[in-house]
Amino acid sequence: MATTKQRGAARRNVKQAQKGARSKQTLKNLSSKPRSDLGKEANAVRRGDSPTRRELEAEVRRLNISGRSKMGKDELKRAVARAS
Repeated sequence: MATTKQRGAARRNVKQAQKGARSKQTLKNLSSKPRSDLGKEANAVRRGDSPTRRELEAEVRRLNISGRSKMGKDELKRAVARAS
């Protein structure tokens, strides 16, 4: 059974973790233009107009392009376009 001191430390750790998680909610802190662009990209993926990151990674892997693990989604798109 945990002592009072241990329970207090655990409670502080949980509060600290929750505070950190709240501060890292970056989408809420973005200005309207980037947030809007992200929403448009997400809608394009949902509609099927744009590939998902996972689909792009599979395509890049199939094309055997090096450095793919360090690439972002836009870089993956450009790499697929260059290789095709």
